[in-house]
Amino acid sequence: MDLWSKKVPGIITQVLLILIGSHWATAGEVCHSPLVSNLLPSSFRSSSHLSGSHGPGFAKLNRREGAGGWSPLSSDGYQWLEVDLGERTHITAVATQGRYGSSDWLTAYLLMFSDTGHNWRQYRQEDSIDAFPGNTNADSVVQHKLQHPVIARYVRLIPLDWNPNGRIGLRLETYGCHYNSDVVSFDGRSSLLFRLSPRPRQMALESISLKFKTLWNSGILLHAEGHSEHSLTLELEKGKLLLLLRKGRSSSPDAQHLVSLGSLLDDQHWHDVTVEHHSTHLNLTVDKNTLWVQIPPRFTHWDHDQMSVGADRVLGSWRSVGSHRNFKGCLENLVYNGVNLVDLAKQKDQRVTVKGNVTFSCSEPVFVAMTFTSPESFLCLPGVTEPSSTGASVGLQFRTWNKAGLLLTFDLPKHGGTVWLYLSRARLHLQIHKSGRAPLELSVGSALNDGQWHSVELMSRRGHLTVTVDRDEGASAHASPSFPVTTGSQLFFGGCPPDDSSPECMNPFRAFQGCMRLLAVDDQPVDLIMVQQRMMGNYSHLQIDMCGIIDRCSLSHCEHGGSCSQSWSTFHCNCSTTGYSGATCHSSIYEQSCEAYKHKGNTSAYYYIDVDGSGPIRPQLIYCDMTEDKTWMVIQHNNTELTRVQPSPGRNQHSAHFEYSSEEEQLAAIITQSEHCEQELTYHCRKSRLLNTPDGPPLSWWVGGPGGGQVQTYWAGAPPGSQRCACGLQESCVDPKHHCNCDADRTEWANDSGLLTHKETLPVRSLVLGDVHRPGSESAYKVGHLRCHGDKNVWNAAFFDKETSYLHFPTFHGELSADISFLFKTTSSSGVFLENLGIKDFIRIELSSSTEVLFSFDVGNGPLEVRVEAGSPLNDDRWHRIRAERNVKEASLRLDELPAATQEAPADGHIHLQLNSQLFIGGTASRQKGFRGCIRSLQLNGVTLDLEERAKITPGVQAGCPGHCSSYGSLCQNQGRCVERPNSFSCNCGPSAYTGAFCDREVSASFKPGTSISYTFKEPNRSSSALPDTTLRAENISLSFRTSQSPALLLYVGSYRREYLAVLLNKHDKLEVRYRLDGTKDAEILRSKVRNLANGQLHAVTIRRLADAVSVQIDQNAREDFNVTSDVEFNAIRSLVLGRVHNSGDLDPELSRIASPGFTGCLSAVLFNSVSPLKAALLHQDTSPVIVTGPLVQSICGSTSANPYAAETTHHLSGQSGSVGTGQPLVNAVRSDSALIGGVIAVVIFVVLSALAVMARVLYRRKGTFQSQEVKTVKPEDGPELAFGGSQNGPSEHQKEYFI
Repeated sequence: MDLWSKKVPGIITQVLLILIGSHWATAGEVCHSPLVSNLLPSSFRSSSHLSGSHGPGFAKLNRREGAGGWSPLSSDGYQWLEVDLGERTHITAVATQGRYGSSDWLTAYLLMFSDTGHNWRQYRQEDSIDAFPGNTNADSVVQHKLQHPVIARYVRLIPLDWNPNGRIGLRLETYGCHYNSDVVSFDGRSSLLFRLSPRPRQMALESISLKFKTLWNSGILLHAEGHSEHSLTLELEKGKLLLLLRKGRSSSPDAQHLVSLGSLLDDQHWHDVTVEHHSTHLNLTVDKNTLWVQIPPRFTHWDHDQMSVGADRVLGSWRSVGSHRNFKGCLENLVYNGVNLVDLAKQKDQRVTVKGNVTFSCSEPVFVAMTFTSPESFLCLPGVTEPSSTGASVGLQFRTWNKAGLLLTFDLPKHGGTVWLYLSRARLHLQIHKSGRAPLELSVGSALNDGQWHSVELMSRRGHLTVTVDRDEGASAHASPSFPVTTGSQLFFGGCPPDDSSPECMNPFRAFQGCMRLLAVDDQPVDLIMVQQRMMGNYSHLQIDMCGIIDRCSLSHCEHGGSCSQSWSTFHCNCSTTGYSGATCHSSIYEQSCEAYKHKGNTSAYYYIDVDGSGPIRPQLIYCDMTEDKTWMVIQHNNTELTRVQPSPGRNQHSAHFEYSSEEEQLAAIITQSEHCEQELTYHCRKSRLLNTPDGPPLSWWVGGPGGGQVQTYWAGAPPGSQRCACGLQESCVDPKHHCNCDADRTEWANDSGLLTHKETLPVRSLVLGDVHRPGSESAYKVGHLRCHGDKNVWNAAFFDKETSYLHFPTFHGELSADISFLFKTTSSSGVFLENLGIKDFIRIELSSSTEVLFSFDVGNGPLEVRVEAGSPLNDDRWHRIRAERNVKEASLRLDELPAATQEAPADGHIHLQLNSQLFIGGTASRQKGFRGCIRSLQLNGVTLDLEERAKITPGVQAGCPGHCSSYGSLCQNQGRCVERPNSFSCNCGPSAYTGAFCDREVSASFKPGTSISYTFKEPNRSSSALPDTTLRAENISLSFRTSQSPALLLYVGSYRREYLAVLLNKHDKLEVRYRLDGTKDAEILRSKVRNLANGQLHAVTIRRLADAVSVQIDQNAREDFNVTSDVEFNAIRSLVLGRVHNSGDLDPELSRIASPGFTGCLSAVLFNSVSPLKAALLHQDTSPVIVTGPLVQSICGSTSANPYAAETTHHLSGQSGSVGTGQPLVNAVRSDSALIGGVIAVVIFVVLSALAVMARVLYRRKGTFQSQEVKTVKPEDGPELAFGGSQNGPSEHQKEYFI
């Protein structure tokens, strides 16, 4: 019978134990037997007792013998009561009671557990709460069920607080059940080898479980191998558990996979380890913490047939897996796939080989440690009575997270000096001050705050002084002082007593917080148990016979990749490279959409977008196109050019794959939260069919949608599944028998193009073209960027019109981290925005007054409040933003752009926020203090609550909230008007000379001598001789210009009555404003004093007239005031002219002479009252009364940062290029042609560019300091192919294709 079949009963037993354990966990009564009531008095110990009748043996629950319970001799913080349960026991609960018939009871206490009566371990609820609440009287029983049951033999209770009107008094009981185990002990040279063959067939779940305890921080627990050389190793390394998977014997990264979990596992306490192997991943559990590990495919197959325990000995050899040290300590209940291997070894099974001294009990040395818990901690020990003339020695071991702290200080006897041994910057320093001598200083070691045990030896012998850290593995520092160094009458460890209580101890450094053990003075070990019993020395704020160090970074609370560092009492998260902020790197520093950036006043650019806020999806750099009314998120991919399909020998299809710049999770989130998404899909064809017929198999298809996507057989402009193109839907295909233009299979060029708009099929991931290899077939395709607009989250709002109205949602789950953000506007002075309750815990955000927001919560430590005071009233019916966050370290609250207010959480308090009621928005469960107003864009931990959908079905709450212009109207610049929308707003730039989403983009043009823009205000009535009645008593004129020409006419406004207004530069480079408001008189000239305006720089001019008063301001110069005297009315105005004035008959001779050369330069942002002639000519020529003659070049010359000599984007209004039609498509030749052709093209471009550079230099010399260079827009007739080298850097606001 093989090992596996022989152990079927054992497997059944294990399963039954698991089922029984599950029953205990659910029923809670099976493992709940009293453990103390039947013990003998000898099982009880205490620090002291008041009398024989107050002894520890009387401390049994509900018993009245003796004085009715235990009371110590003195009631202070150093008393304890200990119970020996006789054997290791499963402990599930503890109960306390005061001393019978007295005023003596505990109100708070600590619980300690131990296997040996030494090396106690403090029990913590939630891993951070130390104290258990006690009793309120002497008779009632208070029971606490342990959140995590404990296996121990000894229980120790330490009183923390008691009835102030009585003494410490206690009766107790613990509950649990019997515990069985199989234990094996290794001495560092011994091991066990298990032969597991013949192995059963592959199992769906394979597992290894064990417990271990050790004092040594490194060593191999087990190593398993199989015939295929797949191996698994569990090893301790510096107190952490390493799991190493390896294939073969190579040490290359590809041949091994390493993960780590746990910390400080060399604390001589039992630790649980479980490895569960699933098909593609494994779960590694250490104590209560589980790590999910994705396994590379090369490690998924396990065929272990041997296992070495305590070493890596397999197949009769020794093979290193990273450490030559064997394990030294105890293992318990080692189970592999249901087989108890320790039991096999105890039974001396023939498949088990024993090497060295292996025992089946756990014998362990006693190392008594002590914990310096606070800055007030110290230990004072007596020194030697007769100092040795030859020297002295002091030794100790310590572990800590702090970089600084005093380890030891003592005075030099009879020599007037002091010795300090201390940590600074994680190095060990020795400093000796002696009067009349220079200070002696030594330093040694590094990174001594790593939480590991480090040994320190200070030795002085015959004039030679040595400080050593970590013995053979560490380093030493030496000195030869001219005076003897011996210990004085007292030695102080860790710190000094309070001021004035011990003048012989002075600590100029920080106190030590950490653990010490193995103290020795002059080679004599210090008995710390005698210290604990006050039989030697003195101490304060020490925990003796335990090391209470906690690794706060082992399971880091730092989120999103923040790095964790720690001190003894707290931890710190470095968020500098994460894109997140806060004490735990929880809150994103980026917005969740382009829409959110836009409404902070940003313009088109690349921005980091974090689509789920504080959620797990990382921020991604995305282009935001804000040039239109809609705000587009543009997600790029690796091929957006029109690409020629080239035949490939031996292949009947052409395929293309598209890799997007955004990660998959982010891509899906963007599409989901956007109101609309689209992607251009174009196919140009000649003798190349696309989809064939709706009834036949498709010749081509594309793959799109989330994840890997699905095959799609429709084309852009048609619905999914239709196997049609846009023309088939519109019945406009070139051949009515087919549903795509290309399916007509004609020899002329045709195309099928359009937009894909069904979000569930986006984005396009790949494209397969099937009819591209027939003789005469030619084709090209283009897949555009994915573009999405409309953030559903930003404008999701609800209006609460009554204080009793509210919305409710499921319970908010933010146990360890919770962030809440929203916008509100109101006219009320107070109200609750949000509330969620638990049994005792709660979280609430409210407007507590018209100028204050309050964030309050309770996680079990009592209510904590964070307040922010605003400088102005918040009930102003404008949007205000609130961001609140609560984590294990602190709580913060931010209002608008005010500095955040924070409150630190208690260092060792409750950390879990436990809520169980519904989440109330806009009100409370009591329907009191409700909020009246609007709440918008409410997000909890990055998830938006759909307020609008819930409001539609809730009385007293309305979906949506208008009135955005009161808050965002200021974003509309340059006289743009804010226009309300149901969700959002827009800027109407009609009255402005600017354009863009916020009317912030200037409209500029470069003028040549022959350029003219004429804007007609009102034509005369042809059926009547009457002139238009357009009469002005005031003008507001603004414009910017850049020129080197003088004199030059900038702007001319004429009338039907020979009146006019002219703005010009005179021959002295000064600005003149000429008014002729009386056709019978000469013009009045208003001349500015500002000089040198024809210097090629940008100048801004503002002219205002009201009746006879005129003001002129140029740039930042002082305003100049003038008066006109001829008249105050500008009658029957006809037209406004920029550039050359063609009808110059109305001009007087001097003005005609100035206007005749036309204008050469740049005009920008021209506004005459509410008329913007430049914008009308460039953007709305077809719908405006404007006439353009000559070349007009749209430019960015009006920008203050623009280079006046840079090439300009051309916008020829005459002869606009038409559509491609049936002409050959313009394709990216770089993608479609060979490398040889690309090389030739590059040479040609270089030659052309060189020639242009020479020509530009000649033209520059001829035309002076300002000359605009034109770049023509490509027309189909200009050439058969697109210009080479199109930009791949990202989308521009107006993408065009150019040639040079």
